[in-house]
Amino acid sequence: MTVKDIAGYYKALAVEVGADLAGKDVRTVLERKLGVSRSLLSRLKLTEYGITINGVRAYTTAKVTEGDLVAIRMEEEISEDILPQDLPLSIVFEDDYLLVVNKPAGIIVHPTKGHYTNTLANGIVHHWQVNGERVRFRPVHRLDEDTSGLVVIAKNPYIHQQLSEQLQAGTIMKMYCAYVYGAPSPAEGTVEAPIDRDPEDPHVRIVTPEGYPSVTHYKTTDVYGEGQAARVRLKLETGRTHQIRVHMKHIGCPLIGDGMYGPQSGKVDKWESAAGRQALHAETLGLTHPMTKEWMEWTAALPPDLEKLELALREC
Repeated sequence: MTVKDIAGYYKALAVEVGADLAGKDVRTVLERKLGVSRSLLSRLKLTEYGITINGVRAYTTAKVTEGDLVAIRMEEEISEDILPQDLPLSIVFEDDYLLVVNKPAGIIVHPTKGHYTNTLANGIVHHWQVNGERVRFRPVHRLDEDTSGLVVIAKNPYIHQQLSEQLQAGTIMKMYCAYVYGAPSPAEGTVEAPIDRDPEDPHVRIVTPEGYPSVTHYKTTDVYGEGQAARVRLKLETGRTHQIRVHMKHIGCPLIGDGMYGPQSGKVDKWESAAGRQALHAETLGLTHPMTKEWMEWTAALPPDLEKLELALREC
């Protein structure tokens, strides 16, 4: 038996019932075989072709027999609140389920109040519109405006759920490159310091005992001058807002070019101007593809502004 495509729906996700699940209900089959969340199941139940057994609409409580084909279909969606814009995009990977893009510094991921255009979302929505795809913009994670590098976007609710669970479980690999003042001591280690909002400024994050658990692993790869600056590779175990910037400041090595968390004194003007922004780049992203179950990994080369900074650092 084959699963038919239905107009207005994304490609169906199907599972054939084996002897181990015969007599179970549809909910159990979908949770065990596809890992479908309860919230997504609730949405699927509302549509005519959301959940089917052998092509016939079914309830999640329906019992299945061996050989049944249970399928889910999600309705196509678009981001009606995001204005499509023809913006330059650096697409690293794309298939029917997800998109990985190399975001430049100086652009935010998603429109915010008072900032409705010239975001990554505007450009991607336009890209999908041109290609005739009806897809809603669903970023799995975000980068600060002035951080460059890799971002993954899910192309339907199921993929977003699966990747979000990987993110929460810490199985999505996110590696960053940063240029900092000073040289971390020890040269390699882990920063475990809880982070929360600064009570005096909600836009700023601080290390505080009352904060949320936050873990950053780091390794110094280059030291410039007599420890005046360093290049550091970082791996996030948690994903708090501004985590790398806050943790590097916490160990006495704030990022070069960071206007919010940079040093109060002792800045080197030529380094600051070379970077032009916080010297942070999301260089490597790895994840398990929710459909193929294969591990996939991408790397984004250092952007020109940080290459310029590195040249300046090598001169010290």
